[in-house]
Amino acid sequence: MTNLNEPSVPLQDFLLRVANRKIPFWSTIGMEVVDTKAGWARVRVRFSQHLINANGMMHGGAVFSAADAAAAVAVRSLLAEGERTATTELKINFIKPVAEFDIVAEATIVHRGRHTAVGDVTVTDAAGNLVAKALTTYAITRITRKPGSRAAEAQKKES
Repeated sequence: MTNLNEPSVPLQDFLLRVANRKIPFWSTIGMEVVDTKAGWARVRVRFSQHLINANGMMHGGAVFSAADAAAAVAVRSLLAEGERTATTELKINFIKPVAEFDIVAEATIVHRGRHTAVGDVTVTDAAGNLVAKALTTYAITRITRKPGSRAAEAQKKES
């Protein structure tokens, strides 16, 4: 039985890449995992002049990215070893512009099926104002590595 207090292997691997700044996009926009547990995650994006739009507000793409990332981290916490996900849909409603505050996206996975997962995300600013609401859908696939696959070939070359 899985220990819900311990992060899944896919989540541990992902968090290690985040911690070591091996995800360039996250580093570029200043995104970080604040907290996570089974089926839930909180991600922060720090406000920066590099993220503003023509109106001087945080670009909607940064808000969207925070929502997607929070849900992705939350769903990773529910994956078994050998499973991976990809966003198939993300619907977002922008509620309030962000002029100067960091934002926090909090995601809860409301459905985890065999092939899909659905997440509900709330994005707020540091003052507690509702910034956006999002609904995400992820495809869940199993990684299958057959002898002679690119992964096996790459591993042979490294040996």
